[in-house]
Amino acid sequence: MSQYEPNLKTYERERIVLETIRNYPDLHHNALMKLIVPEFMAKTTFEKTRDSLIDKAIITVLTKANMKFYHPSNNYESKSQHQVERNTTNYFHDIKSQIKRLDTDYLHKDIDEKINIANSLLRNLLQTDNGFTILDAGKNPNKTLYKDEHLAIQQLIHKVFEIVRNDRDSEIIFPAMVSYLGFMLPQNSLNK
Repeated sequence: MSQYEPNLKTYERERIVLETIRNYPDLHHNALMKLIVPEFMAKTTFEKTRDSLIDKAIITVLTKANMKFYHPSNNYESKSQHQVERNTTNYFHDIKSQIKRLDTDYLHKDIDEKINIANSLLRNLLQTDNGFTILDAGKNPNKTLYKDEHLAIQQLIHKVFEIVRNDRDSEIIFPAMVSYLGFMLPQNSLNK
């Protein structure tokens, strides 16, 4: 399984915990855990799943006396869109600064580091572009609101290719980079 494919067990566990919280909003932590453990998952898995849902702000914790109660977050869709926008924008600016330093730093790396850096930057640029595409679709599916960012990402991808092309080890790095990109780009058929 590729690291970019979703872990279906994680999503299934999150769904089970979230559904149980929605169906039994008045249950405290231990009572909720008794419904889920061991039928659906182990105690540690439940706790990791609960923590993940809290970290993603999908559920909130309310403490009464010495008991914890979990509730689905209000306005999760709106909050998540703001989170995606903040993360994508911050990531975009971080990548731009990394690529600015690339002109001087790249030459001094060994071949494996150069390949890893190029692949990492391309993956991060494509993921950031996906973030802006999701934001465009969520805000207005008929208009590209992040046109400048999409164009800048395109230019940054070009710059990464140029740096690799002009490197003394480009004959080794470029094929490895293109091979890596093959995992992230559309294949010949979706029905393979």
